[in-house]
Amino acid sequence: MLELRPVSLNEANTFVAVHHRHHKPVRGHKFSLGCMVGDHLVGVAIIGRPVSRYLDDGMTLEVNRLCTDGTRNACSFLYGAAARAAKTMGYKKIITYILDTESGASLRAVGWQCAGLAGGKMWTGKRRPAEPLYPPQMKYRYEKDLSKR
Repeated sequence: MLELRPVSLNEANTFVAVHHRHHKPVRGHKFSLGCMVGDHLVGVAIIGRPVSRYLDDGMTLEVNRLCTDGTRNACSFLYGAAARAAKTMGYKKIITYILDTESGASLRAVGWQCAGLAGGKMWTGKRRPAEPLYPPQMKYRYEKDLSKR
């Protein structure tokens, strides 16, 4: 049985460093959630401000990292919990991005909607990181409107 518990950013980032296929830990967050099976941490969600400054309106959060060890239904469990927590805190929207090679089934299962292709394949301009932060491929943005009943 999956259970929810809060986790520190350090604990969530440690899990991401060990288990995530293509992303590194994050620098900051608003809150992080853990998915437990008994006493075993099987997944984490790190929720923070939107990376895109155009979407950072103060009422939107982004699931910046979601990572599991492959436990069945843990992704949907964490996406659903993140949306409920954000809504309870008064946020109006929650977003996340997935690679164009990922199915999005876990997001659709808990009511998130695909907003289409988003962003480019890599950072450009002066703020471009020294090394790539994610795979150079297109992403899909998923979102959930939290202002609905």
